[in-house]
Amino acid sequence: MKHDTVRTSSFAMPLTSPAFPPGPYRFINREYFIIQYRTDPDALRRVVPEPLQLTDPVVNYEFIRMPDSTGFGDYTESGQVIPVSYKGQLGGFTHQMFLNDHPPIAGGRELWGFPKKLAQPKLEVEIDTLVGTLNHGSVRIATGTMGYKHRALDIAAEAKKLAAPNFLLKIIPHVDGTPRICELVRYHLEDVTVKGAWTGPAALDLYSHALAPVAELPVLEVLSAKHILADLTLGLGSVVHDYLATSQAAPHRGGDVLTAANAG
Repeated sequence: MKHDTVRTSSFAMPLTSPAFPPGPYRFINREYFIIQYRTDPDALRRVVPEPLQLTDPVVNYEFIRMPDSTGFGDYTESGQVIPVSYKGQLGGFTHQMFLNDHPPIAGGRELWGFPKKLAQPKLEVEIDTLVGTLNHGSVRIATGTMGYKHRALDIAAEAKKLAAPNFLLKIIPHVDGTPRICELVRYHLEDVTVKGAWTGPAALDLYSHALAPVAELPVLEVLSAKHILADLTLGLGSVVHDYLATSQAAPHRGGDVLTAANAG
């Protein structure tokens, strides 16, 4: 294989049989179960990287069912998203995610910097209850429950929230183990169509685990919960902060004008 062929055909690993295809990545009937809870602000400060700033001491715990996704197939994920602000722009910082499918683990980490690890999340309806669970091997890590479709939410408002910016910390090491890429990435969900949105009474329990430390952001009080069904496209990202650059007077690339958005 010639040098130029390697350069032009390289977009993911392995070279001759990539773990995922090129985007865009469209999701049909993507199902969210999001529980927002109050937590310890000191615990949040330990995990949210500068230049992101905390807004409120809250966390969005998410269970997401994806039965039809371009290139990634049928899978489920679960994890924590923290409301933050970046230069006045409200959004969410993805702290950790766990899922049960290799292509979106590889694609999420390599393309955007999603902090994805392998585990066994589930989202399903049990009689009158929406139930989300996360197991790491045989160990239960999280259990969330909500009354099924007790009250409808405003679809337009929920679509606007899904379109708000999201932030990730992308880390790729050099062959000597030192960081080669260490960047703050921003991305958006695009072409969002919310098909339904509901709320109801909810509960969330998180359990300690050495390799899946969701309980390090403890649940002090459940504030709200929602169940959303939507079609959307996962947009590619831009780098807004390069931690390895000698100067951050301007964004590394993709530094467009920032506007406030409601991410709650």
